[in-house]
Amino acid sequence: MPLRRVLGEVRRGKPCWSFDEVTASWTTTVDRWHVGFVDLIGGQGLLAQVEGRTSAAVTDWLTQRPAAWREQVQAVAIDMCTVFKAAVREALPHAMLVVDHFHVVQLANRAVTEVRRRMTMTHRGRRGRATDPEWQQRNRLTRSAARMRTEHVDRLTDTLSNLPAKIGQPILAAWNAKEDLLDLLALARTRPDRETIARLLHRFYARCAATNLLELHRLATTIETWWPEILAFLHTGITNAGSEGANRVIKTIARNAYGFRNPENQRLRTRRHRGHLNPA
Repeated sequence: MPLRRVLGEVRRGKPCWSFDEVTASWTTTVDRWHVGFVDLIGGQGLLAQVEGRTSAAVTDWLTQRPAAWREQVQAVAIDMCTVFKAAVREALPHAMLVVDHFHVVQLANRAVTEVRRRMTMTHRGRRGRATDPEWQQRNRLTRSAARMRTEHVDRLTDTLSNLPAKIGQPILAAWNAKEDLLDLLALARTRPDRETIARLLHRFYARCAATNLLELHRLATTIETWWPEILAFLHTGITNAGSEGANRVIKTIARNAYGFRNPENQRLRTRRHRGHLNPA
């Protein structure tokens, strides 16, 4: 049975409006957003583009597919968007929802950056400058320690430890929490057992709870909310990289064409660009 996984959203640009003489009101003809449905492993690529970025827009397109088609969708890879989550749960209740790890890492890095900026603003009374040690380490703070050379990791931790405690310790705590989360995500595609997952998850939660940093508390709450979908990623390794790749091509083609008013034309151009010439 073929396995299809869906979804990805695309920001198109400014909306277009038209005036309805009957209702004497303005209606949207081209939405600022549209949703792209992508077949990640079946070879069909971009299946459709739907106007809007609402739960109704997603469910309407999915429910219009034949029942046999919907039954073949075993997993749906999305980012942490409640709109998509609600729509998939309604239209494809049997499908497994998977959160792409890229967006989880992005949230963790954003939390570290927010902590660094807040500590600089609070204790230095200004934004970060090139002479600030924490600002000089900003790129390494958002880089995985597993992908850094040992001397670079040592330099990062030494720099933060040598800062005044009110600045360095919160940033170091945020960085350690981020690394704990990356260690957890690194279990994907390794067939992790429940004990290993639980141990690393507890370490991350404990690290966040041990601080008074609101950024880490918010991050931990988000992970807890989306944990079933994140756990599905750890077990399956499914990502929506194919959706993100289609989104990039869609934006590039739209930019070259100075925009599209017809989403179907844009979909056909995108499929042709990526080599999906079979209209079926």
